[in-house]
Amino acid sequence: MATEERTFLPALRFRALTPLFDPVVRVTLRERAFKRRLLDAAAVAPGEEVLDIGCGTGTLALMLAEREPEAQVTGLDADPEILSRARAKAAATGARVDFVEGLSSSLPFEDNSFDVVLSSLFFHHLPPAGKRATAAEVRRVLRPGGRLHVADFGRAADPAMAAAFLVVRMIDGFETTADNARGALPAVFAGAGLEDARVEDQLRTPLGSLALYRAVRPPVAASLPRS
Repeated sequence: MATEERTFLPALRFRALTPLFDPVVRVTLRERAFKRRLLDAAAVAPGEEVLDIGCGTGTLALMLAEREPEAQVTGLDADPEILSRARAKAAATGARVDFVEGLSSSLPFEDNSFDVVLSSLFFHHLPPAGKRATAAEVRRVLRPGGRLHVADFGRAADPAMAAAFLVVRMIDGFETTADNARGALPAVFAGAGLEDARVEDQLRTPLGSLALYRAVRPPVAASLPRS
């Protein structure tokens, strides 16, 4: 997990727990359900170039590659150990996914490189400045009209979901997760220059309310007709 200080935290915060990442996420967060909904919302078309930021062990990127084999899928993470797991999973399934080591706050890609950027369970790990830096980088690498689709924690749907989210907040830090708890990720995306930033869907999980967000990089303005 990358931060703007050019450091990262391993999956589940401790390197010794990295082997448990997939089963923990699968059991605690309805992983297949929310990732299917995220991909439904993204509606990736054949030939589109897609970046999965904070890809972890590659589950979302591999699901997309299976769903739309003609898409060009890249997964990015700052943790070389977790990327080795992602590459092994891709090799085992024969999926065509390019996994790249890098920081979300300094993406190693040219401007206007992707049609779609995806992210799942990543933004809540970033401190406030890291969230904003990452959103700005997302806008930079998206092509005009490109889409951002994010699955991450949001404002609690009720007191029970707020109490459940306390577990995550104690682990990741109350300041780090404050934007999520306030439901402020759409404002973060809008502040980076993305349009139509909003929550599209919400799911209840054992660790709190999980929201599906979307935003769009503004298309290039049409040229004004000459008088």
